Amino acid sequence: MNKITIIGNLAFDPETRMTGTSNVCTFRVAVQRRFTNSAGEKVTDFIPVSAWGKLGELCQSFLAKGRKVAVNGSLQTRNYEDKNGQKRTAFEINADEVEFLSPRGEGSGMPQGNMQQGNTPYSNAPQGSTPQGSMPFGSPSYTPRVPAAPNDDFDVSGFTEMEDSQLPF
Repeated sequence: MNKITIIGNLAFDPETRMTGTSNVCTFRVAVQRRFTNSAGEKVTDFIPVSAWGKLGELCQSFLAKGRKVAVNGSLQTRNYEDKNGQKRTAFEINADEVEFLSPRGEGSGMPQGNMQQGNTPYSNAPQGSTPQGSMPFGSPSYTPRVPAAPNDDFDVSGFTEMEDSQLPF
C-alpha cells in the first residue's frame, strides 16, 4: 500500500500549469522532523506536492504561503538526468486529499474543510455543484451543504423513535 500523510505549512505560493488536458497545482509543504540536529535546531523538510484537476483548482484558489495543510496521497518517484548527466531521483506526493487547517481568521477566503480527489461530497463534484468547504465562510455566495431529503422509496418502517433517556451516551 502506498499512502502518505503530512501536516505542515506551505513554503511558497502554489503554482498551476496545464499538462495535456488537465491542470496540476504544485506546492511545497514545510514539515518539521521530531528531532533536532547536532546544533539543537529543528530540521525541516520541504516536500513537493501535486494536486490534479478540481482539487488542484481549489488548492490554487485557497492556499498561500504560510497556510497550514494536511495532505493525504501517494508517494511518487521519478528518475531523470540533470544538466551534468547525473542520474537523479525526485520524490513528490500525488495528493488525494488536502485539508485546509489554518484558522478562518488567517487571511481572507480561507475555507475550513477537507478537499478530496474523486467523486466524494468534498471535491470533484459534478459541474454546477459546490463542494462543501470550497467557498469561504461568510462569503455572500457561500451556501452550507444540506443533505438531500430521502427519496420516497426509502423504507423507514424498521426504525423506531428514541427518547433522549434511551441514548447510551
